[in-house]
Amino acid sequence: CRVQPIVPNLTFIHHFVQQLPFELTLAQKRVIKQLERDLTSGKVMNRLLQGDVGSGKTLVAIIGALYVIQAGQQVAMMAPTEILADQHYQRWSQILKKFGIKVGLVIGGQKKGKNELVEKIGQGQIDFVIGTHALLEGYVQFSQLGLVIVDEQHRFGVKQRSQLKGKAVVPHLLVMSATPIPRTLALTLYGDLDVSILDEKPIGRKPIETVAFSMNEQNQAFQRVNSFLKMGQQAFVVCPAIEENDLELSSVNDVYQQLKKKWFPHYSVELIHGKLPSKEKDNIMSRFSRGEIQILVATSVIEVGIDVPNANVMIIENAERFGLAQLHQLRGRIGRGDQVGLCVLLYQGKNQDIQKRMEILVNTDDGFQIAEEDLKMRGPGEFYGVRQSGTLEFYIADPFRDWAILEKAHQEADLILQEDPQLQRPENQLLKREIERRFNRFLP
Repeated sequence: CRVQPIVPNLTFIHHFVQQLPFELTLAQKRVIKQLERDLTSGKVMNRLLQGDVGSGKTLVAIIGALYVIQAGQQVAMMAPTEILADQHYQRWSQILKKFGIKVGLVIGGQKKGKNELVEKIGQGQIDFVIGTHALLEGYVQFSQLGLVIVDEQHRFGVKQRSQLKGKAVVPHLLVMSATPIPRTLALTLYGDLDVSILDEKPIGRKPIETVAFSMNEQNQAFQRVNSFLKMGQQAFVVCPAIEENDLELSSVNDVYQQLKKKWFPHYSVELIHGKLPSKEKDNIMSRFSRGEIQILVATSVIEVGIDVPNANVMIIENAERFGLAQLHQLRGRIGRGDQVGLCVLLYQGKNQDIQKRMEILVNTDDGFQIAEEDLKMRGPGEFYGVRQSGTLEFYIADPFRDWAILEKAHQEADLILQEDPQLQRPENQLLKREIERRFNRFLP
């Protein structure tokens, strides 16, 4: 699909990069060049930006957005939770305002100033719109949407991506994922996207020490945590409430009460979970950010993107109930300031599988290596929809063993689509029927 190439304002981009308080990594510079090539090529960009936790993906996406905004078009960025959308907004609107760029925030429960904001977006007066699923609503119309950025790809299905892309005049798409997908699977899952990888941590990021204790060793675990709190640091405690039903919420409450009364009576401990009203959640988060709360007990709402530089300790209760990649994501929420971080895994059960998973996390912080191990252990799941584990629909091939064949199949598929994009030729009818049978429910 051909589009009008973007003419980049490189002076502006260089000026923006020079104003940053840190140096870009080589990986970030390489990926920015790839985005620039896509946007100036006259072809529609469809790119997946993979990067380990804390590798600086959002900044790369923002710089990509600046190319499009400087060419007179709008950019929309969709985040999976209100907390994360708001955090992106708070951080970037301040910085971008200095460069004359107008940023707007669209989330579900908005009341104040919503109509006025939506009107401004429709008239093209807002350059960069950050939001949640609310961006998909019919009332949000853009004047000239040129780029769609989807943050945390694994939280959105293909349909939602397409819905937002459907609002764009020039539907350039940048999908970001902090869940590293091993090379062995990226092609089979994202055959329609070019893949960019950020494989470097920003200069100066301190390491995170990870330790694992069984539930009977809680005493030792909390002694370690206490030594960090004494130095004025803050801690997240994560409990595995997946559905957040009453049973799970009561167990989170038990953990909260125990920490407050038994383990850390001298510190301010607070509880946050998905069933709290938005206002209350925001209030707790801002108090935590300001350092008024030392220990924040949470369900895995904080898995995605919360940034509190002084929170360098994380305790994960029932760590055996999380996937490896998810544990790695959670751990990436700490160690964002200039202090060394501590991640404590508390697990129940003695089977070999649990022991092995804890060992992997204690021994490596390379997200791609962890993702390989995770996939081997639990199967890749239904990546196009929402189911996150189990076996992909491979009956004969093994994505790890048969990498070379999968690469060949990807090239073949590419050739067929170049010659017959709608699969209308008689020889491709069988293939078309099979694709519809397997994937129709995921497609728009």
